[in-house]
Parts: sequence; C-alpha cells; structure tokens
Amino acid sequence: MRHETDCDLLVIGGGINGAGIARDAAGRGLRVVVLEAGDIARGTSSASTKLIHGGLRYLEHHEFGLVRESLAERERLWSIAPHIVWPMRFVLPYQKGLRPRWLLRLGLFLYDHIGGRKRLSATRTLDLRKHVAGKPLKPGFRTGFAYSDCWVDDARMVLLNLRDAADRGARILPRTAATGLIRMKTGWRVSATGGQTFHARAVVNAAGPAVLDVLGLAKVTSDGLRMRLVRGSHIVVPRLFDHDFSYFFQLPDGRIFFAIPYERDFTLIGTTDVDHTGPLSDIRADSDEIAYLCEGANRYFALQIKPSDVVWSFAGVRPLVDDGSGRPEAATRGYRLDLSPEADGAPLLSVFGGKLTTYRHLADSALALLAQRLLGLSTTGWTDSAPLPGGDFPMEGANALMTQVRDRYPFLTEAWSERLVRCYGMTCFDILKDARTLNDCGRHFGHGLTQYEVDHLMTREWASTADDILWRRTKLGLLFTSVETEALAVWIADNKGDAA
Repeated sequence: MRHETDCDLLVIGGGINGAGIARDAAGRGLRVVVLEAGDIARGTSSASTKLIHGGLRYLEHHEFGLVRESLAERERLWSIAPHIVWPMRFVLPYQKGLRPRWLLRLGLFLYDHIGGRKRLSATRTLDLRKHVAGKPLKPGFRTGFAYSDCWVDDARMVLLNLRDAADRGARILPRTAATGLIRMKTGWRVSATGGQTFHARAVVNAAGPAVLDVLGLAKVTSDGLRMRLVRGSHIVVPRLFDHDFSYFFQLPDGRIFFAIPYERDFTLIGTTDVDHTGPLSDIRADSDEIAYLCEGANRYFALQIKPSDVVWSFAGVRPLVDDGSGRPEAATRGYRLDLSPEADGAPLLSVFGGKLTTYRHLADSALALLAQRLLGLSTTGWTDSAPLPGGDFPMEGANALMTQVRDRYPFLTEAWSERLVRCYGMTCFDILKDARTLNDCGRHFGHGLTQYEVDHLMTREWASTADDILWRRTKLGLLFTSVETEALAVWIADNKGDAA
C-alpha cells in the first residue's frame, strides 16, 4: 500500500543541520517532512566532542570568519537551551617547546574579543602550582590559561530541534530512508522506505557524510566539489580529576585534544583527526586512535591510563569540504550551501560541511536562500531567541531549577535531579507529573530511569530501542549492566504499540 504526502519542504537527514533547518522552516509556516535513514542523531551529531565553541585552533588556519560566527553563536545557544548548554572553563597549560607563550596569549585575546562575548568569563592566567586545575597534572606545569566555551549534549540538541519542529507541524520520520528523487514540473517526487511517496516543492539534502549519495539519487552532479571524510574518535575513562574545569592540551605533532568532566563519574578525552576510508555503516575508534588518546593524556596527567581503562569509545565522521589541506585537522570546518539553478526547476539545497556550533546560523542562511525560490516563505529569522523545548528559563537558572525539581519530587537524589534537568529542563514536570514517590513513576529500570521517562522518550522523542534511550537520549548506557539493558529492551518491545 502506497502513501502519498504533499509538503513544502522535504529534508533528508536527521542530524543537527537537517534538524535546525526543519525547525526554522516549520516556524516560518512551511509544511515540513524530515526523512532520517536511522535513529535521530545516530551519526556524527551524537559523536562530537560536545562543545559549543569558537574553535581556538582554527585561528591558526586563519579561519577568522568561522571563529567569529561560532563565538557569536555560543551565548545565543546557551540562551535558548540553558538545560543542555552550559558554560565551561577550559585550562590550557603552557608547555615549553610547543606553541610559544605569546602566541597563546594573542590567540586567547582574539578569542575573547571578536565574538561579542557578554556573559562568559574572560581569559585569565593561572599559576598551576597553586590552582586546583594543576593538581591532577604531572609536576613541572607552572603556567596555564583559563578561557570560556560551552558544553552541550549534542544528541539532545538535535532531538529538541526536531521536537520543536514537530510541535510546529513538521512530520519527523526516523528509520525512513529516501530511495529515489525525481524532479517534476511542480516540485520533487521523493520515494522512501515503507512504500511512501512525498511531493515536495523543495528538497534539502542535509545527509552529512552521505550528501553526495543523495545527489546521486537525484542524478545531480556536485560540480567538482569533493568531500573529505575525517573521523574523530573519543574515549571515556573513569574520572581523572575532581573539579569542574576542562583541559585543552597540545601535542608535539601539532594536534590538540580535550579532557572534559563527563556524566559526573567519567572523563571524556578526544578527539582524533583521521581520514576515513571505510564504510559509513560501521564507524568506530580503532585501536591506534585509542592508544593515541591514552598516550596524549599520559603526557599531562599524573594518573596514567591505558586502553584497558576505556569504558566506552565512540567515533563520528565529519563531512568536511575538501579544501586541499594536507593534514585532516587542517581541513576547513566551514560550510557551503549549494542551491540548484533556477533554470533546473524545483529547488534542491545541499549542505556541505558545517559544525555543531554553527547549525542555527546555517539553517537561517539556508532559509534565506530558499526564500528566493519559494513564494510565500518569510525572510524573517526567529530562532535566535525562541527557546528550545524545556529551555524556557533564565540562562543561569539551571541550578535553581534543580532545586525546584527536588522540592517538588523529594524522592529524587541530587544526581538524579541534575540529570533530568540537564536532559529535559522544564519538561521534567511533564515527565514526572504528580509523582510523590518512586513507585508512582512506574517500573524502575535502574539508575534513575523510570517508566515515566521511557514513556516520554518513546512517545515524544521517537525512541524505539534500548540503544536509542541509553546512548542517544541519555548516556545511562555507561551505568547499565547487560542484564538491565536486556530488561529494558524486552519492556520496549512489549510496549511499542502503546507508543505509536
């Protein structure tokens, strides 16, 4: 049985760029459909270093425009999503023989002043012999620089954009792949798995690493544009330090990496930059990358780690525009939007490159291009101030919200209430409802995951497997045992019909 649907805009790709474009378009009144071949944020958009940042190292590659745009977005994203975006201080230890002290100071001065910083703290110099951030480091580090960026739950940023798009009328279809694109006189005819057919006035190709494959479906050439697929891998180890600062470390080969407090009990270390040549269906950190990250951390931390200490590793492929850079870490993190010529007929907008921090600005730019071709599409942007679902509270109000949640639900522990607020913000109250005890929340699957929360994830966030819940909607997979995971999987399979 075939199902045919008319829409104004069909977006292929449920990563951050596709999600941002779908939300912006739905908010401007377009009828939007999003097709994602797998789970939402299943690829690169849930495998980042989880930062909203300007990209301090991009200054070395003279990408001043990209850094300025990214820095300007930090506080905007913090303001619209203060539950999943929050300020973080990074410590950059000076190490003799690597980048000179004057260069670090100059870069950080630019970082503080070219992006319109207002609420984030400025850079300051630290005496690591006395500062708390120096205690976990090996002896010999004397000077460090503390600067500001923001942390984000990347997968939830994608989910919340799509949730808002859906609340504004968009139709979100995970696990639904586009299988054919035919340009018609009045638009596009798009075939998808499940025998579905869509008639769209315009198509956005936001397929990330598969962007060229989608162009192939549409029988459109890329005009010589080449993509460079660069794999970034991360490891998670038991906590290496007890404070809230993160680290920005340099390595002798010129690369940098981060060490970040993660999910209270862990430290996240990454990332690598390796050209990816394998299939996109199985992306993972290889043994060399894991060893490289362990060795990098061991250059700085007194507490040494080895690959057997890694409790989780993950990797994503960044779809970068191939600018001819020799080393993968030097390839531009900028983006390019290609709109098909008007003479070709119905619009096809393809997104090449990009980074998590600039997704909202990219979406605004994409809609500005589409407005040239879609009659009736508003040219007025709106996403710079409208909060994402659950984010309608003050920028610096997360701690107060945690207190409010614990007062209303006294059975929650401090760690539990913190996790809920940092996942859902004000939506916590919709999830927990009028519960007065843990038993009121239905079945408890362990580690603070209750039936109430699982119901919400299945009915409102398109979760349909244990992996969806434990590794993308939350990070409770770090705590769940195999027995607990299987019990959750069985319950989900038995209750899928109720969530449809």
